[in-house]
Amino acid sequence: QVQLVESGGGLVQPGGSLRLSCAASGFIFSRVKMSWYRQAPGKERELVATVTSVGTSTNYLDSVKGRFTISRDNAKNTVYLQMNSLKPEDTAVYFCNARVWATGWVDYWGQGTQVTVSS
Repeated sequence: QVQLVESGGGLVQPGGSLRLSCAASGFIFSRVKMSWYRQAPGKERELVATVTSVGTSTNYLDSVKGRFTISRDNAKNTVYLQMNSLKPEDTAVYFCNARVWATGWVDYWGQGTQVTVSS
């Protein structure tokens, strides 16, 4: 079955950096667009970044452009989110997402990893 396992979250001071990882299994990773979402307390889940199946194209939420970088290693079935110049407003649970075709599009989610930006 499809599994997405995030890691790399934690507590960091404003201006600091973190790198999130998401290890995927149960589907042909190299054929699937991968995304990172986040959800802050009391807010809706929002799309942070997306990378195409072969990693040639990326898209970002306006508020993270120039600070976050999404990438993937198809040999390791892993997608990453490098987060630099972190701000308190980046505090949220970050989720890895895979949209897989199976007689219709199906969204799969990881369990989430907490990122807290605070001094």
